[in-house]
Formats: sequence, C-alpha cells, structure tokens
Amino acid sequence: MGKWIACPHAGEYAFDAAAVRRHWARLHAGDAEPLPADAAVVDAWALFHSGEFQKAVEAGLAAGGDGITVANKATCIYANYLEKKEKIRLDLFLEAAMRAESQAAERPECANAWYWQAYALGRYSQGISVAKALAQGLGTRVKDALERTMQLQPRHADARVALAAFHAEVIDKVGMLIGGMTYGAKKETGLRLYDEALALNPASAITLVEYANGLVMLEGEMRMKEATRLYEQAAAMQPLDAVQRLDVELAKSELEN
Repeated sequence: MGKWIACPHAGEYAFDAAAVRRHWARLHAGDAEPLPADAAVVDAWALFHSGEFQKAVEAGLAAGGDGITVANKATCIYANYLEKKEKIRLDLFLEAAMRAESQAAERPECANAWYWQAYALGRYSQGISVAKALAQGLGTRVKDALERTMQLQPRHADARVALAAFHAEVIDKVGMLIGGMTYGAKKETGLRLYDEALALNPASAITLVEYANGLVMLEGEMRMKEATRLYEQAAAMQPLDAVQRLDVELAKSELEN
C-alpha cells in the first residue's frame, strides 16, 4: 500500500475511543453498524472518523473480525473522495469488494459485509461506465447485495440510498423500459427508497446529495429546483467527523457547479 493522500480535514476532527462510543449512534445512523466489543476495532473506527483513512485500514485489518468493515469503509471513502488517479481508485474499489465478499462468505449474517461489497462494486461500475458494468453482470450483483443488506438490517439507510441510486443510474443510462424489463429498475422504487433513507437518517448530508442527483436522473430538469434545495440543505449541515465534512464539501461543490 503506497502512501495515500491525506484528508484535508484530518486535523479538525480528533476522535479517540471514548468519543467514538459517545457519538456512535449519530456517526453510524447510516450504516447501522453495531458498536464493536473489541477495543482494537473501536480504535480503528477512531482513526476513520478522524480522517486518518490509511491508518484506519491498517488498524482494521490488524484487528480482524469486525475490523474488516472499518478497512472496507475507509478504503471506499478514501477512493471515492480523495484518490486522484483513476486506476488506483478502481483498484481500491475492487480490493474492498473482494475483501467484503470474503467477509460475507465467512459471516453471511454481517449486513455491512454485503453493503461494502455492493458499494465498492457500484463505484467501480460508475468508473468503468454503468453500461459496461451492466453488461458484465455487476448491476445484478450490486442489487442483490444491497437487498441482502436490507434483509439483514432493515434500518440500513445507506443501503437504501445505494439501491435507489442503482435504479436511477440504470434508468438514466438505458432508459425506463429496458431498465425495468432487464434489470428491474423502477422510478417509483428509486424515489421511495430515497424517501425511506431520509426518514431513517435525516441528518445525512450525503443522503441529501444522492437524493438530489437521483431526482434529476429519474425526473429530469423539472426537479432541478428541488434538487438545488436538497444540495443547499446538505451544504448547511454541521459535520460531526471528517467523513461528514467531506459530504458537506461535496454538497457545496454541487451548488457551485
């Protein structure tokens, strides 16, 4: 593992194990990850929430068990927000997807093993083009893994966001008819999933950003005003950790664009 690009907000959010435990419910409202019993895993999460993503991966892998989830999340967040080189980004997503797939095989009851597999494959698919990914069967894998996540953890807001994005991306790229007949993508399902995610985790900037993106993909320019309102709401949020700060900054950049 080469040296990763530092998170620009890493020094602004200093978490230790006590702070992670104290703020756990809010920090993990999206992924519904249970508070770990293993102190080493909690320490890995402290690094993650502080924005020390590479150290979080190393600590999570060293801890093993639930630490694999920390490693996968840190890898995906880093690749999505900070890595500049496309080949490295895609390699990191594949690495996380393979780790999560192995984790799910060993612990099929672990909801976030399925979720991070889906998230990583979904971002990889966007990188190589959604149409190419669908032709390779990745869309079905993503959809199935997200549905399994929600079966295992009905309060998993982030899985709803990702599954809604699947419906939106497919319809946007191949159209409503082919998307529905071939991949089971439906506009109504996507919109419902966004609403459910927001109801479960209303203080999530990234949920608002993804919802805004999905509205435009699913319903076009006529929803741009509402999408802008969602971006504004996300941009005005007060982040609790370095990851939420990245989400808020993303919302601000969407408004600028």
